[in-house]
Amino acid sequence: MLAGAALGIPRGCRVAASVVILLGFVVLVTPEPSVLRAAAMATLVLGALLVGRPLRGVPTLALACLVILAVDPWLSRSYGFILSVLATGGLLVLAGPLTRVLRRWLPLWLAAVIAIPLSAQLACQPVLILLNPSIPTYGVLANLLAEPAAPIATVLGLLACALLPLLPGPGLAAAHVAWLPSAWIAAVAEFLAGLPGASIPWAHGAIGVAAAVLVVVLLLGAIPFRAGGRERKWRRASRIGLGLVVAGYLGISGGDAARQQLSRPSDWQIAMCDIGQGDAVLVRSRGRVALIDAGPDVTRLEQCLDTLGIGRLDLLLLTHYDIDHVGGAAAVFGRVDSVLVGPSDGSPASELAASFAKQGALVSEVSQGVSGLLGDLRWEVLWPRSPLRGVLPGNDASVTLRFTGAGDCHSGCLSSLFLGDLGREPQALLMAANRLGRADVVKVAHHGSSDQNPRLYAVLAATIGLIGVGADNGYGHPTDSLLRVLAEQGTRAVRTDIQGMALLSPRPDGTVSVWTEQALPVANGTAR
Repeated sequence: MLAGAALGIPRGCRVAASVVILLGFVVLVTPEPSVLRAAAMATLVLGALLVGRPLRGVPTLALACLVILAVDPWLSRSYGFILSVLATGGLLVLAGPLTRVLRRWLPLWLAAVIAIPLSAQLACQPVLILLNPSIPTYGVLANLLAEPAAPIATVLGLLACALLPLLPGPGLAAAHVAWLPSAWIAAVAEFLAGLPGASIPWAHGAIGVAAAVLVVVLLLGAIPFRAGGRERKWRRASRIGLGLVVAGYLGISGGDAARQQLSRPSDWQIAMCDIGQGDAVLVRSRGRVALIDAGPDVTRLEQCLDTLGIGRLDLLLLTHYDIDHVGGAAAVFGRVDSVLVGPSDGSPASELAASFAKQGALVSEVSQGVSGLLGDLRWEVLWPRSPLRGVLPGNDASVTLRFTGAGDCHSGCLSSLFLGDLGREPQALLMAANRLGRADVVKVAHHGSSDQNPRLYAVLAATIGLIGVGADNGYGHPTDSLLRVLAEQGTRAVRTDIQGMALLSPRPDGTVSVWTEQALPVANGTAR
């Protein structure tokens, strides 16, 4: 618009050209809910410019939302749309007042730089609690550091997309340059997420949302936007209220930590670590310990092992070499006696077998029929077949391990089956190649993806289905279809994304005792 005005192009032509460019942008980045919100607001602004009428931010946002929801009411259930609206509203309503408050102590530019991400964070946080019940400690700092790189990456990325079809050389050069600010944003996110205390645990569900709204209201009330007498009384009351809420939270958090420490069962036989989007499950019997997969993160696996007091492993199984199953393997270097691996997929991660061998572990590439003992439990490899018959290394060749009670240990030993990332077809082949029966516990394949064989879960009829899944995963895991399959078989889903670490213990009466890190109601199932 500005360039067109400088060249003397009529207003109507400039608006029309801007609309065309806007439509192209929406098509290029795909019409995601946040993109639709931005495009609708931009269209309204262009229309106002065309007729020469001024527009204010909040009414424009409200009208854009009204138009979008009239066309597609289901967007009202989209987190992306809701968060986009809240972030924009926070910027329109809070950024200016917060900048004026902060400039009392800071230069104007720095006050504005801090106020912008802080405004968006305050507006969005109550809804973010529904996605991830925690408060990001360094969220505003992350936005501050990433903010300068975002527009550069966006402009260069758009330039690369425009040039590549016509001028591949310059387009590729623009894409390479765009990698630099993009890599900076990713590095900031990874570094701050890995710092101690990167997030503060928060309550789940409606209670967590209500508590977050209360804290935001009290925090805004405690900020000295004005200097009137009535405002001073409100600030004093808000500060007192905020102090009481913080004190109450610290008390509850301390009490919850004590509850976890005191209530955590010592007789657990199966422990599922909360390591995000990935798998890391421990099996224990008579002091012998096996670890099935190592998750994506060294630090989180170390924390889980330290929490459970695990210093050494008798057995480590790496079902396959995807990073979300082996990324944390370095946490147990030099602490493993025996390592079982499947066929190599040629990736750098598959070199882990040699690394463990150098650390003194006995490394074996296994296939169907290999078995052994872990205390009172017998383990047996059910998949892959040897030699591999048309099954390529990777998810479909995930080493599948079954634990059953050995000798007289049946009622006191939980039977379990670990499926790695097997998909629907190899699950069917697994059933055809082995005699499967009921199991107390099944480690659900591929983090609860939809690529499942319902017949397998019907045959297992497990009491507990363990799902290692990250709260912020972008895959939609666990899927509704998988959860329905488990529910139809009476299998209770235990998920790390909402329940944290889980410990399973056998009971003398044949039931399975389930303890979870998060205080959620998880009924005990009956082991069959």
